[in-house]
Amino acid sequence: MAKMISVGGSQTADQALYICRHSHGTHPRGIFYGENPLDFSFPLLLLDAIIVIFFIRSFHFLLKPLKQPHIVSKILGGIIIGPSVLGRNRAFAKNVFPDNTSYVFKNIGLIGFVYFLFLSGVKMDITAIAKTGKKQLSIGLIGVLVPFLTVLSIMIATRKTLDKELTRVPVMEGIASSFAVTTFPVLYQVIKELNLLSSEVGKLAMSSVMVSDCVGVVCMVIFEVARLETIDALWVLISFIGIAAVIGGFWKAMVWIVKSTPERKPVDPSYVVWIFLAVMVIAFLSDVSGLAVANAPLWLGLAVPAGPPLGAALVEGADTLVTDVFMPFSYAFVGMYTDVSSMVGQWSSVVPLFLMILAAYFTKVVTVLVVALFFQMTVRDGLALSLVMSLRGQVEILIFMHWMDLEVPSFTMLIISTTVLTAIATPLISILYDPTRPYKVNKRRAIQYTPPNTELHIVACIHDQESVTGFLNLLQVSNPSASSPLAVYALRLIELVGRAAPVFVDHEQQAQGFEQYSGFNPVHNALKLFQESQGDYVKFNLFTTVSPTRTMYQDICDLALTKKATLIILPYNKECLETRTEAACPQILLRSVNCCVLAHAPCSVGVLVDNGPFRDNIIVNSTMRQITHRFAVLFLGGADAREAIAFADRMAGNADVLLTAIRFLSHNNEGDDEMEKKLDDGLVTWFWVKNEGNKRVVYREVVVQNGEETVAAIRAMGKDYYDLWIVGRKNGINPVLLQGLSNWSQNNELGVIGDFIASTDVGSGASVLVVQQQVLRGKEPASRGLLRWFSSCSY
Repeated sequence: MAKMISVGGSQTADQALYICRHSHGTHPRGIFYGENPLDFSFPLLLLDAIIVIFFIRSFHFLLKPLKQPHIVSKILGGIIIGPSVLGRNRAFAKNVFPDNTSYVFKNIGLIGFVYFLFLSGVKMDITAIAKTGKKQLSIGLIGVLVPFLTVLSIMIATRKTLDKELTRVPVMEGIASSFAVTTFPVLYQVIKELNLLSSEVGKLAMSSVMVSDCVGVVCMVIFEVARLETIDALWVLISFIGIAAVIGGFWKAMVWIVKSTPERKPVDPSYVVWIFLAVMVIAFLSDVSGLAVANAPLWLGLAVPAGPPLGAALVEGADTLVTDVFMPFSYAFVGMYTDVSSMVGQWSSVVPLFLMILAAYFTKVVTVLVVALFFQMTVRDGLALSLVMSLRGQVEILIFMHWMDLEVPSFTMLIISTTVLTAIATPLISILYDPTRPYKVNKRRAIQYTPPNTELHIVACIHDQESVTGFLNLLQVSNPSASSPLAVYALRLIELVGRAAPVFVDHEQQAQGFEQYSGFNPVHNALKLFQESQGDYVKFNLFTTVSPTRTMYQDICDLALTKKATLIILPYNKECLETRTEAACPQILLRSVNCCVLAHAPCSVGVLVDNGPFRDNIIVNSTMRQITHRFAVLFLGGADAREAIAFADRMAGNADVLLTAIRFLSHNNEGDDEMEKKLDDGLVTWFWVKNEGNKRVVYREVVVQNGEETVAAIRAMGKDYYDLWIVGRKNGINPVLLQGLSNWSQNNELGVIGDFIASTDVGSGASVLVVQQQVLRGKEPASRGLLRWFSSCSY
């Protein structure tokens, strides 16, 4: 059967080019019958999808070390199959990507864009606009207004040289606004990939882009209305009001869904299906009424209550499918119409538009930088913010596809410029802005250097209710007193799902508006009861952070830095220890969060493996003065070991603690670092002299020749039951003491000895506290800067 295929975009039937193409059925009988599977629509579609997704993933794999965002890989994956690269081969273009595939690709891709914008709206918190400060408002408005006026002025000045379609006033306004406006979906995706959502620049950019997006939506509606005749524009406005009313009805339904869903229970899957169907309905109404098809799905997404349970269910159910399966068809369509060689004969129309893009980009960068400097940001941070606010991506591609239907020229140049500008800006952001820079303090914040009889500030990270009990036991035996009380900042860790902007809640100052985090209440109550039992010796301040796993460490370190904490206590999930794989661990976020905090903390860090009877001894009756806890501290030397014994010394002041301190020495001082040995000797001597008269403290020394003897000595100690083992993590340990053990350890955050005790029967039934002393980041060698640039928890 022969089919006639029209090629020519929005051309009329008389103007369009028709191609006669023989069409077979949907499915072949098989290659063994002599049939070419590429002559049939379904296998051809599958092959095309495989090729496009393969190239996209390959480019992402190759460019990820260069800090290139996913959008660059997607555009390049589409371009490579088009006439710029592989499509130049006529046989490849004819058989693998024939002319009729563009129709299928465009429509499947548009469905992907519809759901992409809907999910972007779901992740946005529209109420955040009401909380926007002067800085965010100024960056958002001025950062759009100045580039808009600049591009509009250039278009007016060069009006005679522009293509006729570009000289219409509504078109000029639409082009100027699209070049000037930064959109939330684009900025969020790149910031998320750079791990900057919880950083100062990331939060500022997310707040500012909300303002920019509001301006962009208004400009888009005006552009769509102004290009029509008066009566048509009136009907579009009426349609806009009607669609707004329909979205309002959907909003009431979704609020009812949230209220009818039991607390901590997932949303009924049938509701999710109906909402996804509503997206198609609203997109259909938007398209047939003359509004841009992308607008209404975004507005519907804004009507969804952000976060759990509904927003999280929608994002988890469709995010990957939309971005990695449906949207690649759009990039394939874009690539099929991106022909770099075609620009050679179109310089007269390409150059003016290219100058407008550059003018808009650089004026936006300069404008945002000036505003940032006005609000006393540093030049580096201000420049990074200006580059972030100038990013281009998915929304611009959708606009360019819409312009192609309106016969706006220079499609190839628009795509290439978007790709190049984003590809240049993103790695520059990574170079200019280091979110961990504030944590590089020069002042000592460690227990060893904390003067006696002073308040000890501790940040305690809580990921669930089960981690509270062991944490409270640790605080209790830390010997809080009137002369040395504890100021504890309890931070509940919640993974960000179903919304884009991270949330940081101070429960004492921000009680209103954060009722959805009521899961913190049982923890809150437990901490209050413990505080009452300790009198004025322990004071709690409660916080909650809702952020992505990869940036959660920034909130922890920020809180420790702001509150001048001496110690951060991190929980370690026992199930992760037993499975030894993150995929099998129900608390996957703990491993990555712990590692990043250990790498960047502005103070000392303790990782608590809560495992055994110590966890069960919640509160000791104050009338009983018997020894109820037996602790062992292993001193293998180095800064971490010194911090561990300093913390243990504080516990030794508790009348309910019997402490055994074991120092490991190498035979004939083999492998000792002279400076570390002197520091170790000084602190151990101080510890022994201070506790010489304390009958509850036992000190011994063990001489070993290798790691095997070290392990044997620890196993021998296991015959005596201990409630808690305290050990330094790794810094400064004599390598002779660990000889032959390094390859055995698989849990880097616990160190070799901590991992050995926690994962064997040596410390069976006992908890383990692994301590790392603060690392003065300002004294790190410069060579580590390049390594940090490639680090997963830095960016």
